[in-house]
Amino acid sequence: MPVATLTLSSKNYSSWSLRGWLMARLAGLDFSEEMVEQDDAGARAELLLLAPSFRVPRLTDGEISVWDTLAIGEYLNEVKPQAGLLPADAAARAHCRSICGEMHSGFSALRSALPMNLKARFPKFTVWSRAWGDIQRVTEIWQECLQTYGGPYLFGATPTLADAMYAPVVTRFLTYDVALDADCSAYCRTIMSMPAMQEWMAAAKEEPEDIEELEMEF
Repeated sequence: MPVATLTLSSKNYSSWSLRGWLMARLAGLDFSEEMVEQDDAGARAELLLLAPSFRVPRLTDGEISVWDTLAIGEYLNEVKPQAGLLPADAAARAHCRSICGEMHSGFSALRSALPMNLKARFPKFTVWSRAWGDIQRVTEIWQECLQTYGGPYLFGATPTLADAMYAPVVTRFLTYDVALDADCSAYCRTIMSMPAMQEWMAAAKEEPEDIEELEMEF
């Protein structure tokens, strides 16, 4: 039996759950999942008790509890250093932490305009004008990382915390048919072809349809 448990919300709608789960998968952590049903008021209260921010998952590893996705990532890097969740080079490591922090605290217009919905597809979707600034910044980050570190992931040959942080944005761009340059399109294909992402997508497709109140960023 796994010692660790990851408490999650919706796999179709929750970008923060995806980030935390993907980090744990990339770390090679042996964990079980505990899903909280979002359409039940009691379950919502339970999740708020488990994690002070409703948007994030909670990792319980033995007697240790960690919430907030960045904290989960840093913890996993400490307990699974061989996984390479942060780059070995100090400068690259600082760069990785910086763009993870930028995703964690920013891009509010993108989050509002393009909520995560893995089962949906909106061809030729008209993106809210304020969101374009966020989209341009995301693609700028991707282009800089891919050019600097050689791809196919943001910091080279293997995925890091940065890829986990930006994976939900990849799904948003696909859901809402956002036009991307060749390098960013290739990066999206790289992320979506990861076995862990394929596993998450398959599970998301099994969730109940049309939970209207979850059509938001959390």
